Amino acid sequence: MSSHSSEQILHTALRTIHEEAAAIEQLSEYITPAFAEVVQLVLQSTGRVIVTGIGKSANIAAKMVSTFNSTGTPASFLHAADALHGDLGMIRPEDIIICLSKSGNTPEIKVLVPLLRLMGNKLIGFVGNMDSYLARNCDYVLNTSVSREACPNNLAPTASTTAQLVMGDALAVALLECRGFTTEDFARYHPGGALGKRLYLRVGDLYKSNEKPEVQIKDDMRSVLLEISSKRLGATAVLEDNRLVGIITDGDVRRMLHRELPFESFTAADVMTHNPMTTQTDVLVADVLDVMRNNHITQMLVMDRDIYVGVIHIHDILKEGII
Repeated sequence: MSSHSSEQILHTALRTIHEEAAAIEQLSEYITPAFAEVVQLVLQSTGRVIVTGIGKSANIAAKMVSTFNSTGTPASFLHAADALHGDLGMIRPEDIIICLSKSGNTPEIKVLVPLLRLMGNKLIGFVGNMDSYLARNCDYVLNTSVSREACPNNLAPTASTTAQLVMGDALAVALLECRGFTTEDFARYHPGGALGKRLYLRVGDLYKSNEKPEVQIKDDMRSVLLEISSKRLGATAVLEDNRLVGIITDGDVRRMLHRELPFESFTAADVMTHNPMTTQTDVLVADVLDVMRNNHITQMLVMDRDIYVGVIHIHDILKEGII
């Protein structure tokens, strides 16, 4: 094993990044009317997109399927080798097939393609060799050629698989935009993660797990302190005739103690902050978190139209993994 200096290692990393960036930039030359035709074909299809490949191309194919499914295009992965041993049965007549291959001439591809043609499905090739068997036998070809691999021996799939990945992303995003795919759609397909929660979780889903601290405007400070302490949210709403008129936080209480007046002489009206910041039950929790951070507060009073209904605390939001 030869030794390399830190400078040589960093040079290798930068060279790899630059070569793969060049491969991606080269793809812009290959976005032809055929790309738009492929998008229209998929949009008009009533079936799935079946994505297949062999070797490292199969890894990219699997990632493409995940991207398609999460952005509104139904897709399934089919390993080219498994296809030759029974998995062809997953393909339905209405499905569209995308086949990824750098050379377009691997033995598995040469066996698989004629079988796919016999089945009558439309076949799209992501091909790095436009003179290959795959390129000559596809209904549509998207060129993913690269000048060379980032590997110094020009062997390990690096720039070529990056080009396949980016072309797949370009196709998925084009389909997404044509479908009018919204953030609400995205949330529906990603309900389990923090990203999905940012798009669908609302204040009304969280505040109900907290108690509802409240005092009346004329209540003495002993009542205020007991309410803040017992509800454990660091604040209490102040009401007058069932109407929200203010908020008292533990910070307000600390500031009150510095005033040169007897503790017993204060009422909620003397300590409260008027016109407190509030939020509605249908507001996205992620938006409330942004407001809290921008205003350096840890809780907000929750309203259902004009009615005070509870408190949402920053800990409630962070507990859901929204950051």
